[in-house]
Amino acid sequence: MTAFLVVLVIILFGISVWQMSRIFQLAQKKPINHPEIASDKDNNVQGYLMMGFLAFIYILAIVSFWLWSDTLLPESASEHGQEIDNLMLISMIVIFAAGILTQWLLHYFAFIYRGNKTRRATFYADNDKLEFIWTIIPVIVLAGLIIYGLFTWTDIMNVDKDDDPLVVELYASQFNWKARYGGNDNTLGNANVRLIEGVNQLGVDPADPNGQDDKIVTELHLPVGRKVLIKMRSQDVLHSAYMPHFRAQMNCVPGMITQFAFTPTITTEEMRMNDHIIEKVANINRIRQEKSKDLIANGEAALEPYEFDYVVICNKICGISHYNMQMKIVVESEEDYKAWLAEQPTLAEQLSK
Repeated sequence: MTAFLVVLVIILFGISVWQMSRIFQLAQKKPINHPEIASDKDNNVQGYLMMGFLAFIYILAIVSFWLWSDTLLPESASEHGQEIDNLMLISMIVIFAAGILTQWLLHYFAFIYRGNKTRRATFYADNDKLEFIWTIIPVIVLAGLIIYGLFTWTDIMNVDKDDDPLVVELYASQFNWKARYGGNDNTLGNANVRLIEGVNQLGVDPADPNGQDDKIVTELHLPVGRKVLIKMRSQDVLHSAYMPHFRAQMNCVPGMITQFAFTPTITTEEMRMNDHIIEKVANINRIRQEKSKDLIANGEAALEPYEFDYVVICNKICGISHYNMQMKIVVESEEDYKAWLAEQPTLAEQLSK
């Protein structure tokens, strides 16, 4: 190891000496026709290359939108999703408009003011008017986006008690999710990771009366049209509960409770009938069929057909199996939700077994 470091230092020292010699060479005054001095032909080539690159990035952007615009977020399935999508759309329009304009100015000026032996640059010490313009415009635009975003975020995060939200806990651990319902009283019992033992996998305090009727499940069911307040905990490391169809995401932080509220507007069955989802499912199953042929040829079992489901996934790199950390979400009618919840055992029933 020591020999390797010595050789590395010698190589780096040699590179430094060579770079310094190049700097001294470039600093020396050279005749006009010296090969290291750019000629008018060199400057013209570079100028036209700048305009060519401008055309390339414009064409690349257009082609990317044409071919892959359908890979953006799917249709929103929550009440506040439209607000999030509008905020994102406005932000993208502003960003692309600014990018298109500034890229044009950058490449056009590089072309039109390319080097010329008969032209001399005009030096401006400062221009207060120009500096004010290119400072105040970004300030106004960014302030508008930030204020719009703050109002949108406040509307989403404020939970009115009159809404009578369904309270659900989402519990993250490496590498799975669990959910806890508050039972008939819709009130979650106290919990602490130090109380985790046996079937009490979420550490619910068995002495808390509110925790006796809590129900712990591995599949999240939500009633359509009713606001849901999801409280989140993490057992070990930082996770992030991401539900793309509901435009909901919140970090799950060890030692504290975070929360996010939303109202599902489209049931699982209704979303399965969405044209975009139907096409996506068909494409996935075509890929699975091709893959299954190879698996069968190798004596392995074929892949099961894919069926769309809402999911909550982890959006933080939380460990080696992070990619596989997801839980199914079922959005259904109030009646179906109540029937499903009634079938789930309470914590008291589980502890008594």
